[in-house]
Amino acid sequence: METINKIKVAITAGIAGLTAVWGWFGWLAVLWIAVMLVDYITGTMVAVKNGAWRSAAARAGLWHKSGMIVAVVAAGGADLVIALIIGNIPSIHLPFEYPALLCTVVMVWYIITELGSIVENAGDLGAPVPKFLRRCLASLADTVDKTAPMGGADEDKTE
Repeated sequence: METINKIKVAITAGIAGLTAVWGWFGWLAVLWIAVMLVDYITGTMVAVKNGAWRSAAARAGLWHKSGMIVAVVAAGGADLVIALIIGNIPSIHLPFEYPALLCTVVMVWYIITELGSIVENAGDLGAPVPKFLRRCLASLADTVDKTAPMGGADEDKTE
C-alpha cells in the first residue's frame, strides 16, 4: 500500500509541476504527444493485422513524427522571437498578451490530423466508426487550413 501511495504522490507532483510550469500549454503538449503515440501504435496494429508490417515503413513513421516535433519547435521559436519583439519595442502595443500563437495553432492542427489518423486506423482494425466523427475531424482540419492567416499545410505534404 505504501508503494502505491508513493506512486500516486509522484504522479500528482509531476502533474502539478507541469501545470505550474506550462499551464494549459503543457497539457496541450501532453495531448499532442499522446495522440502521436496512439497513432503510431494503432498504425502498427493495422500493419500487423494486414500482414504488411515492415521496419522501413515503421522507421518512416518515426521520421514523420520527428519532423512534426521539429515543426512545433520551429513554431515555438518563432513565437519566442515575436514575443521578444512585441515586448521590447515600445511603439508596438497589442490589446492582448502574446505568450504563444503559432506553436499553439501548429500543435492543435497536428492533434486534429493525428486524431483523424487514429479514427482511420480504428476503422481499419474493424471498429465501426461513425461517419459524423470522420467528417467532423476532416472539417476541423480544413477549417484550420482555411482560417490560418497565411494558408494551411502544404498541399502535397499532408497525410
